[in-house]
Amino acid sequence: MMNAVKSVRVLIVDDEPLARERLRTLLADREGFKLLAECADGEEAVAAINEHEPDLVFLDVQMPELDGFGVLEVLSDDLGKRELPVVVFVTAFDDYALRAFDVNAVDYLLKPFDRTRFETALARATDRIGRQNDADSHDAGHQATDTDPHSELRALIEQLRAEREAYVAATPSTAPRFVVRSGGKLHFVRADDVDWIDAEGNYVRLHVGGRSHLVRDRMKAVEAKLNPAKYVRVHRSAIVNVDRIASLEPYFHGEYVLTMKDGAKLTSSRSYSARLRELLG
Repeated sequence: MMNAVKSVRVLIVDDEPLARERLRTLLADREGFKLLAECADGEEAVAAINEHEPDLVFLDVQMPELDGFGVLEVLSDDLGKRELPVVVFVTAFDDYALRAFDVNAVDYLLKPFDRTRFETALARATDRIGRQNDADSHDAGHQATDTDPHSELRALIEQLRAEREAYVAATPSTAPRFVVRSGGKLHFVRADDVDWIDAEGNYVRLHVGGRSHLVRDRMKAVEAKLNPAKYVRVHRSAIVNVDRIASLEPYFHGEYVLTMKDGAKLTSSRSYSARLRELLG
């Protein structure tokens, strides 16, 4: 509710100039809202959210390189370190995403949207911000509880990852790049440039040209992004580029020791060895 929020600080993220203008115009008619910045891509969005710490973000789903889901996943790594903004997604289609939004009570604007739908989304977002502010004020004077303030966002991210895995598995060419963070910046690694991959907890480590990059993703999702004629899973925790294998030595019970061109040594498990032999032909 507006009386619970003195001023709402807003960020607009959309790669379409007309879409940003539409949101800016609708927002300009409302008192109590301050537009902090506009971003044309996901990388700008992550930087702006970290810099400005807005209360509300209108976030486009479909953007090149780092899309709206990618922005969420990058920000999710910092959950618990600070309060995250309320997000209203803006999308032109993506029915599977809309199901996730409905289930997790996260609002969205379906393009093209009218003023009435915009006002509804804005009211819901403002109400949520007011409730979060009330909760923060209450917690400031009481002992902190174990309640996770980001539980809905965590649930949404996990559901989006699951939906994306299924989608990418059906159309692997739609996800040819990985988003990695290095030196405080976001970089893009082409899937075809990866030498080999291993799992590390809730992350996977991409080994590319002698360097490695941690990416928060699952092996199954990563495998779905790779060309199956070029990459093979040799272990439940390892995937290799067959062109980057320097040598292959028989080991025990149908297993192999692989030496990669960067010097790394990996051992294939028996259950994956048949596919390895098939690719190496």
